[in-house]
Amino acid sequence: MALMFTGHVLSLILLVFGFSTCEESMGNYSEWAIFTKNVDEITQKVKDFRPHQKPRRSMLHPSLYFDAGEVQAMRQKSRTSHLHLFRVIRSAVTAMLSNPTYYLPPPKYADFTAKWNEIYGNNLPPLALYCLLCPEDKVAFEFVLEYMDRMVSYKDWLVENAPGDEVPVGHSLTGFATAFDFLYNLLDHQRRQRYLEKIWIVTEEMYAYSQVRSWGKQLLHNHQATNMMALLTGALVTGVDKGSKANLWKQVVVDVMEKTMFLLNHVVDGTLDEGVAYGSYTAKSITQYVFLAQRHFNINNLDNHWLKTHFWFYYATLLPGFQRTVGIADSNYNWFYGPESQLVFLDKFILKNGAGNWLAQQIRKHRPKDGPMVPSTAQRWSTLHTEYIWYDAQLTPRPPAEYGTARMHIFPNWGVVTYGAGLPNTQTNTFVSFKSGKLGGRAVYDIVHFQPYSWIDGWRSFNPGHEHPDQNSFTFAPNGQVFVSEALYGPKLSHLNNVLVFAPSPSSQCNQPWEGQLGECAQWLKWTGEEAGDAAGEIISASQHGEMLFVSGEAVSAYSSSMRLKSVYRSLLLLNSQTLLVVDHIERQEASPINSVSAFFHNLDIDFKYIPYRFMNRYNGAMMDVWDAHYKMFWFDPQGNSPTASILEAEQAAEFKKRWTQFVNVTFHMESLVTRIAYVFYGPYVNVSSCRFVDNSKSGLQISLGVNNTELLVSVVTDYQNLKTRFSYLGFGGFASVSSHGQITRFGLGTEAIVKPVTHDRVIFPFGFKFNVAAGLILCVSLVILTFQWRFYLSFRKLMRWVLVLVVALWCIELLDVWSACTQPICAKWTRAEVQSSGKDTSSSQGPGIHLPDVVIAALPGSGAEILKQLFFNSSDFLYIRVPTAYIDIPETEFEIDSFVDACEWKASDIHGGHFRLLRGWLQSLVLDTKLHLQNIHLHEPSKGKLAQYFSVGKDKKRKSKRRESLPEQRSRMKGTFDRETEYVRALRRHLLYYPGARPVLSLSSGSWTLKLHFFQEVLGSSMRALYIVRDPRAWIYSMVYSSKPSLYTLKNVPEHLAKLLKGKCNLNSEYAFEYELLKKELTKPEANAVSILSHLWLANTAAALRINTDLLPANYQLVKFEDIVLSPQKTTERIFAFLGIPLSPATLNQIMFATSTNLFYLPYEGEISPTNINVWKQNLPRDEIQVIENICWTLMERLGYPKFVD
Repeated sequence: MALMFTGHVLSLILLVFGFSTCEESMGNYSEWAIFTKNVDEITQKVKDFRPHQKPRRSMLHPSLYFDAGEVQAMRQKSRTSHLHLFRVIRSAVTAMLSNPTYYLPPPKYADFTAKWNEIYGNNLPPLALYCLLCPEDKVAFEFVLEYMDRMVSYKDWLVENAPGDEVPVGHSLTGFATAFDFLYNLLDHQRRQRYLEKIWIVTEEMYAYSQVRSWGKQLLHNHQATNMMALLTGALVTGVDKGSKANLWKQVVVDVMEKTMFLLNHVVDGTLDEGVAYGSYTAKSITQYVFLAQRHFNINNLDNHWLKTHFWFYYATLLPGFQRTVGIADSNYNWFYGPESQLVFLDKFILKNGAGNWLAQQIRKHRPKDGPMVPSTAQRWSTLHTEYIWYDAQLTPRPPAEYGTARMHIFPNWGVVTYGAGLPNTQTNTFVSFKSGKLGGRAVYDIVHFQPYSWIDGWRSFNPGHEHPDQNSFTFAPNGQVFVSEALYGPKLSHLNNVLVFAPSPSSQCNQPWEGQLGECAQWLKWTGEEAGDAAGEIISASQHGEMLFVSGEAVSAYSSSMRLKSVYRSLLLLNSQTLLVVDHIERQEASPINSVSAFFHNLDIDFKYIPYRFMNRYNGAMMDVWDAHYKMFWFDPQGNSPTASILEAEQAAEFKKRWTQFVNVTFHMESLVTRIAYVFYGPYVNVSSCRFVDNSKSGLQISLGVNNTELLVSVVTDYQNLKTRFSYLGFGGFASVSSHGQITRFGLGTEAIVKPVTHDRVIFPFGFKFNVAAGLILCVSLVILTFQWRFYLSFRKLMRWVLVLVVALWCIELLDVWSACTQPICAKWTRAEVQSSGKDTSSSQGPGIHLPDVVIAALPGSGAEILKQLFFNSSDFLYIRVPTAYIDIPETEFEIDSFVDACEWKASDIHGGHFRLLRGWLQSLVLDTKLHLQNIHLHEPSKGKLAQYFSVGKDKKRKSKRRESLPEQRSRMKGTFDRETEYVRALRRHLLYYPGARPVLSLSSGSWTLKLHFFQEVLGSSMRALYIVRDPRAWIYSMVYSSKPSLYTLKNVPEHLAKLLKGKCNLNSEYAFEYELLKKELTKPEANAVSILSHLWLANTAAALRINTDLLPANYQLVKFEDIVLSPQKTTERIFAFLGIPLSPATLNQIMFATSTNLFYLPYEGEISPTNINVWKQNLPRDEIQVIENICWTLMERLGYPKFVD
C-alpha cells in the first residue's frame, strides 16, 4: 500500500478516535457535530484494496467494464432489451461515418492541438462499443482503426492555447484506453503494442501532472474527477500487461476518490455546487469510479447517501418539458454529460424502482433537434457506452410517486428551492426556482470553516470558481414559458444574475460606483479574495400550500462589509400558477455609504424581447410578447415610487462562444435606513387590477393585490429572526400569510377559515349600562328627596347623610355584580384560579392569544432523544439546554428525582396544593427569564467540595473503573469536565446575545420526567410543548446492553436505580404509578436478567407515560417515535414543527437529514445513526432475547405500531 493512501487513512482513523472519546457536543451555536466513518469500515476498504491482484480471467481484455464472456450476451441484448439504446449508438456511428472530416482526428498534430479537442476522446468509447457489438461492420471497424492510429501518432494530446489544462488529455486518455479495452481482441498484435505504449506514456504524464496541478488537490471539482478517472482507466488497462508502477497510480486515484466519496456523503441533498451542467460532468466520472472501484478493488460505495439522493438533482431541476434545467452557476441550458447514463446507473445500483430509467427515457424522448438546447457534438454521445452497460431492462420505467402535480423541492445543502419541476410542458405547469446558499454548498462551507479534518487545507482543497454571485436570485416560468431566467455561463458579475447591486460602494472593483456580491469581477468566482470565502446566503423559509408558494432568503453575508448592510432579505410568493410577487427588504446601518439599489431581471430568449409597460397608468414595468400572449412585470415601493427601467442587452464570453442576454434594470433611491420594494410578475391569463402597500411597519409589511377580481392580502414579516415578532405580526411562528375569500394561508402550517376575533363588547356594554342606570337612579332618588324635603321635615344634614348611605349601598351592589360577571382586564377578576392562570400563562407579555412555544423533551435514557438537538441548535428561534449539567442543575428538594427513572407521577393537584415551590421557581426562572438565569450562574474554578459533590456516586457521574485513579488524576479529569461545562454556559449566553428572542428547549436526561409532564404544564401553561420520545424496546434494550463496552446498563448503574423502586414509595402526595408493579415483581425473581428487567422497565414507564399524558391537550403534547425521525426525517420533523407552530427551515432540515442519513452522526454510547443501524438489533440480538422482549412488551408494541420480528 502506498504511503500516501495509508497516511490519509491513518489520519481518518485518528480523527475517529479523537471524536469518539468526546462527550456530546456542548454548544448551542454553530458546530460541526459529525463523526467519520467507523474505523473498521475504513480499515476494511484498505484491506480489500489489492492493487497487485492478478487477473481473474484467462483473457486480458476486455476487463474494464465487462469480461470477454459477457460480450455475446451484450450482442444479444442489442437485438432485444437494449435495442432502443443500440439504435442510438448506431445512429451516432452513422453520423460519424457520414462526416469523417469533422469527426476523425485531423491528420496534422497542429490542427489537433489548435482547439479544444475533448470530442475525440469522448466519441471513441461508443464507437468502439458499436464495433464490438457489430463485428461484421467492417466500415465502422476501419474507421475506428484510422481514428486510433491518428491519435496514437500525436506526440501529446494537449491543447496549445491551454498548456496548463490537462482536461482534454483526460478525455482523450479515458476514451482511448476504454476503446482499447473494448477492441483488444479485434486488434492485431502490432496495434496492441503501439496503443498500449501510448496509453502507458500518457498515463505516466497524467500521474506527474496530478502531483503538481491544482486538480490533484481540489476536491469535488469536475477537473479532478475527470482527470482522476483518466488516470485510473489508464492504470487499469495497462496494469494488466505492465509492471507494478500502475499500482501506484491506482493508489493515488483511490486515495483521492475515496476522499471525494467521503465528502459527498456530507451532502445530504445529492447536489453539486457547480450546478446541473457541470454537476452532470462530475457525476459522470463519479458513477464510473464507483462501478470500477467495486469491480476491481471490492470497494463498495453504493450505500453513500449522496448517491441515494442524486436522482433529485436531475428530476427536481427540470423545467416543464424535460428539455431545460435551472441554470445556476456556470451552465448551458441543460447538461454537459448525460444524464441518461447517470440515471440508469442510479436505477440499477441504488434506486431499483424504475424512476431512473423513466427519467432517462423522458429526457431522450424530448431532446430538442435544433436550437441552443441541442447537446454539443463533443459531448452528446460520450456516455452511451456506460448507459448501455448499466441499463437494467428488468426495471420497468415508472415516474416517481409525486409525479403529475407541481411540488416544491428543497435542496438544503445547495441552498436552492424549486417548484413545478419534472412535469410536461402544459399551460398550467409553472416553474419557479430560488437560490440563496453558502459558497461551495453548506457541507463544504462548514468543513472549511470548522476544520474537522486535518487533510482539508481550507479553501485550497476546493475550487468553487464555477459558482456565481447569485445569492437571492430566482427564475420564473409561468405556463412553462421562461419569463425570468439565469444568464448561464459567463463572467462572474452580479448584474448578470437576478440579484441586487448597490451604490456608491467604497470597495467596488468593477462597474464603479456599483458593487454586487463578493467574488465578482472576473472570469471565475474569486473565492480566495478578502471576505469572499465567507460569502453566504441562507434560505430562511420555504413552504408550499396547493399552488401557492413562499420562499425567502437572506443574502447580507454575500455583500462586502464596507457597504454596512444589516439585511438583504428577499421574499417570493407564488399566488397562483401565473402570478409571482417578489419583495425586497433592505436595511442599512446608519453609517452606510450606499444610497441606491438596483435590481436585474434576465431573459435569454432572443425571439421575445422585453419592452416598456405601465400598469394601470400608475406603475412602470416591462412586458414580453410571446405570440400575442403578454407576460408583464411592474414594481413600486410603499411611497408609490416606480422608476422607469432600463432595458438592455449584453453579450459575454461563455465556454468557447458568446452568449446573448437581455435584462430589465430598475434603480430605486434609498431614502431611509429601511427600503422595501415590491415586484409583480404575471402571465397572460390572469388579471391584476390593483396593488399597493397597506402596512409598512418595523416588523413587516402588508400588500393588497387584486387578482382575477379577488383581493389578496399578503403579510410578510421582515424582522424574521424574532419569533415573538412573527407571532405578534402574523399570529403564528411563520414568515408570511395570504388571506382572501374568508380564508388565510399560513405558510408552513396550512390553510384555514378566518375566525373573527371574539370581542367582549357585549360584556362591556352591559357593565356600562348598569353603571349608568345605577348613577341615574341615585340622582333621581336624590332629586325626589330634595323636592319633597319639606314633607319629611328632614334637616339638610340628615338628608345628605341618607343620600351618601344610598350611594354607598348602590355602589356595593354594583361592585358585587362586576365581581361575579365581568371578565375584562378593567374589571380585574382576582379569583384564585385567575391568579394561578396568570402565573403560568406568559401570554400577557407576548400579546393576547399568543403562546410562544416552550419545548420540553422527555424520554427514557438511551431512547435517542439527543438526536432532537439537531432540530434546535444553531437556530435563532431556540436555545437548546441540557438538564442537568454542572451549572444548570435541578435544585435539591424533598422531592428526589432519580437521574435514571422513577415511578412517581406528579399530578396537577399536587402543584395546586402548594408543593414543588422551589422546583417551580427554578423552572420559571430558567424558562421565563432564561437570560437572567444564565447570567446569574457564577462561572469560576470549582472548589474541591464542588468537584466531589458533582462527581459523587449520588450524582451517578463516577464510574467504577475510574475509582482506581489517583486523586490528582481525578481532580484533573473533573476540572477538564468543568471547563467544558463552563464553555457550554458561555455558549448559551452568546447565543442569547445574538438571538435574544430564542425560546428555551429543555432536554431532560432522566426518564423520571416522562411521568411528570403535568408539572411543566402547570408551571408553563399553554405555552408548553412536550415531546415524548419512545423507541422500539428491542432496539432500546440492545442499545442499553450491547451497543457499547462497558454497556450503558453498567455505566448508568441501572440495577442500583431500580433497587429504589422496590421501596414503592414516593415523597409526600406523589402517586406511585401502578404500571411498575410487574417490574417490582420481576426484580424480586432470582432468575431475572438484564433483558427481562429492562423489558419490564420499558413496558412500565411507557405504559404509565401514555396513561398519564393522555390528559394533556394535543396542542401541548406529542409522542414521537425515534424510528420515525431516522427513517422519515423530513416528514417527522415537519410534523414536530407544525406542533410548535413554526415552519421547518431548510437549515434545520439539512441538520436532521445529516444526522439521520449519512452514517456520520454519533449518539453517545451508541455510535453512528442511520436507517440501517437502527435495526442492527435484528442481526445482533439473540433470537431468544428478542422473543423474551416481545412476550413482555407485545401489547404496547402493537399499540405503538412496532411489528413482531420475522427472521
